[in-house]
Amino acid sequence: MSSSVTHSWTPSAARILAITGFWPRPRGAPLGAMALPAGATPALPAWPPKDPADVLDYVYDIAPALFGDEGDSIFQLSVTIAPTGTGALTLATSSANGQRAILWLGAGQSGTTYSVTLAIATVGGRSFQRTVLLPVISLSSEAAPGSVLLTDDGLPILDDNGDPIVVEG
Repeated sequence: MSSSVTHSWTPSAARILAITGFWPRPRGAPLGAMALPAGATPALPAWPPKDPADVLDYVYDIAPALFGDEGDSIFQLSVTIAPTGTGALTLATSSANGQRAILWLGAGQSGTTYSVTLAIATVGGRSFQRTVLLPVISLSSEAAPGSVLLTDDGLPILDDNGDPIVVEG
C-alpha cells in the first residue's frame, strides 16, 4: 500500500560544486601570488558519476565569486549540455536558490562524460560561464570486490588523482 509523503528537499552535499578561481587575498599580496603557473590550464571541475537511470539534483554554487556582496543572487540561468543525441544526458529542470544553480539531470549514455555549461547572470549585473563535467557510467550492476571499475568501453574509471577506482571488499 502506498501513501503520500511530505516532501522536504535539501540538495545532496555529494553533488554540490562551487565556482573556482575566486579567492579572497590578503591586503598587499601580489596579484600573481595565487595564479596558476605559466602555461598551466586549470582542470574542469566534475560532479560524481551518475547511472543512466538516475535523475539527480546537481548544484553549482557561485558564492565564492560574490564574496563581499553576499546580497547578490542568480537572476538568470542558461544550461547547455554536450554531446547531444539519442539517449544523451538531459536537463529535466533548472532553477536558482540565491547563489546556487540547481539542475536536475537524467539519462545519458554509459561511458560518456558530458560537458554541462552554465551561463549565469546575477541581480547585481555579474555574469559567469563555467563548464562542469558529468561522467555517466553503469552503476546498477555490482562489481566484484578488488576489481577496477570500468566504463562500457572497457576503460578504467579514474579518481581525481588519476588512479583507477577499485571496489572495496
